[in-house]
Amino acid sequence: MAAVLARGETVLSNAAMEPEVSSLAHMLVKMGARIDGIDTATLTIQGVDELHAVTETTIPDRIEAATFMIAAAMTKGDVTLGSVNADHLTAVIQKLEESGATVVVRGDSIRVSMDTDPEAVDITTMPYPGYPTDSQAQWAAYMLQAKGTSRIKDVIYPTRFGYVPELQRLGAEIETGDAYCLVKGGHRLTGASVMSSDLRASASLVMAGCIAEGTTEILRVYHLDRGYEAIEQKLMRLGASIERVSTEEF
Repeated sequence: MAAVLARGETVLSNAAMEPEVSSLAHMLVKMGARIDGIDTATLTIQGVDELHAVTETTIPDRIEAATFMIAAAMTKGDVTLGSVNADHLTAVIQKLEESGATVVVRGDSIRVSMDTDPEAVDITTMPYPGYPTDSQAQWAAYMLQAKGTSRIKDVIYPTRFGYVPELQRLGAEIETGDAYCLVKGGHRLTGASVMSSDLRASASLVMAGCIAEGTTEILRVYHLDRGYEAIEQKLMRLGASIERVSTEEF
């Protein structure tokens, strides 16, 4: 964004290739920017004097979609998501199918259904189009019901396992190591008071709470609102027993 109005040429190396980045770049080009290498790891940008107004439709949130897809399988549900782009979710779809879930794509909708405990499936987060780091905490929660042990390795954010002690409070059997955790599935979860540490950790705790026996209280849920709009209302419409009892502002 800075380079499109800077004087001269700017080269961005090791650029993220996620759909959100490419979508922004395409919009900037529509506005008059000169960007070469969109959808690659190297962007070459020639500065222009000004940009003009355009009308643009934002792309669907693939991480929110992935969260609901995994939650549907985790709760042995049957959920159809609308207004999604399945091309942005190929790695998540592949892993869900490996775990035993049925995933049906029709146009801009994805239906996920599951009627049994999942098979243990390992994941390693990778740059797009690999498995997204923003969905690894949700996968860990899902694997709590798996038959066997699954390994979750994060090479994007190796320390992104702050949610593990909170899942353990619910009864999860998880071991952590250098940039990975081992999730031992099949253990009963029991409701407890837990604290979320970041956006995706919050989602994983909500998901685990949906399958735990008894009541789970999740603190610091303001993290959730950074990436999920009214998630509790959407889950209620799907049949979850969930309620936001207070609003925290920081």
